[in-house]
Amino acid sequence: MARRSIWAERLSVMALRGDSAVAAVEGRAGVRRVARWLTFTDALVLAGAITGAQVMRFGVSDTVAADPTTSVWDLEYTWVSVGIILLWLVSLRVHAAYDPRMLGHGTQEYRAVASATFRLFAALAIVSYLSKLELARGYVLVAFPVGLAGLLLARRLWRSWLGANRARGRFADAVLVVGDLDQVGPLVRDLRTASDAGFRVVAICCAAAAERVEGVPVVGVEEDAAECAQRVGADVVAYAASSRLGSTGLRRLGWALEGTGIDLVVAPGMTDVAGPRIHARPVAGLPLLYVEAPRFTGVRLAVKSAFDVVVAAVLLAALAPFFLVVGFLIKLDDHGPVFFSQRRVGQGGRSFVMTKFRSMHVGADQLLPDANDADGPLFKLREDPRVTRIGRWLRRSSIDELPQLVNVLRGEMSLVGPRPPLESEVAGYAEDARRRLLVKPGLTGLWQVSGRSDLSWEDSVRLDLYYVENWSFTSDLRILWRTVRALRERRGAY
Repeated sequence: MARRSIWAERLSVMALRGDSAVAAVEGRAGVRRVARWLTFTDALVLAGAITGAQVMRFGVSDTVAADPTTSVWDLEYTWVSVGIILLWLVSLRVHAAYDPRMLGHGTQEYRAVASATFRLFAALAIVSYLSKLELARGYVLVAFPVGLAGLLLARRLWRSWLGANRARGRFADAVLVVGDLDQVGPLVRDLRTASDAGFRVVAICCAAAAERVEGVPVVGVEEDAAECAQRVGADVVAYAASSRLGSTGLRRLGWALEGTGIDLVVAPGMTDVAGPRIHARPVAGLPLLYVEAPRFTGVRLAVKSAFDVVVAAVLLAALAPFFLVVGFLIKLDDHGPVFFSQRRVGQGGRSFVMTKFRSMHVGADQLLPDANDADGPLFKLREDPRVTRIGRWLRRSSIDELPQLVNVLRGEMSLVGPRPPLESEVAGYAEDARRRLLVKPGLTGLWQVSGRSDLSWEDSVRLDLYYVENWSFTSDLRILWRTVRALRERRGAY
């Protein structure tokens, strides 16, 4: 314990001085400052939306002398507008839209904004009806959608800025991880991978003989977690399973943290299960977690399929001239064929022919160099001698993948899904990896927006399985949005 106490003292000093000074100053306190700036931004957005609605409905007050009635209406609606702006901001505050723990990650932040807006205008409609003081419909029909769209757009811009800073270690909560050795390691890795979520692991409490786990100092055992959290300046204690603390240990840890301002979060140990599939239901005082089984049929699937067909058809029509230019460049490069076709495995293990723009020399796919930058059954080479000059540009920009829109239109692929594997890869799949075949492969997917070829085989399988287990139409839209950013940054594309 003496050795760990020394570590704790060092961490406490590091959290306030030295290399960690910026991160410490711009941690939880920095996020609260961002929340205040976000409130100011929302006020400006709402002022613009409400003022615009008033001007569009009633015009500018430049006819007071000619029409005094208009002047009265303008004056009344000016105060109505001010009241709505203030009530809108209060509603956002009540619905926790400025909670520092929520800012910057997950969809709950957007849901809070939407919920605050819908409930406010529902309340205004009820009050207006009961008091027989009807608001002008044109005024409401402009203010409501424009204000909501402006709030969501401003929130998105702030999230992008906050996420970029968090990836560099700023505006992140200092986290103390507590639990058994085999539990804290995976949790530390997961929190480190999601760097833009705002968690920075600074210390660990577990009964491990090692001084460090995943490069993070071990500062005490589980029983000392509350004391250690205050000593190292933690904002959050993340609790994984602990055999030492037993059934009452988590409750006692919560008691010990009361009044300290330190949050307690619990990792239930159900890896790769998304939040919407988990429902907490108290039974006899026990917080039981119900986990819904993944679904691969129903209305959601029909919506996804219809969306795939419509978007693929529109993109193919819009990109047809661009395809002609790319085909001409490929033909001009080495006079070979424009397209490259290869048999891949799709949903249910059914094979299909996938089409891409040709990026390698003719017949080069049959020649595998001795070097390989990928692990597992994948083959990837950063400097692949088989790739043509134009092919290198096509790969880095992912333009070579666009002809797969034809496969999407045929129903063989989806816009979003796991990576379409080769038949030789599927032959070597373990049982868990075969679950990737429960859904259609995708033109893009979770692994593409998380690092692409820079990921290990294990990570790519894990991400694909996570998508299969937790897919939804909303998650598809988020992945498509992230794909645009991934294409712009060109990370892991070679």
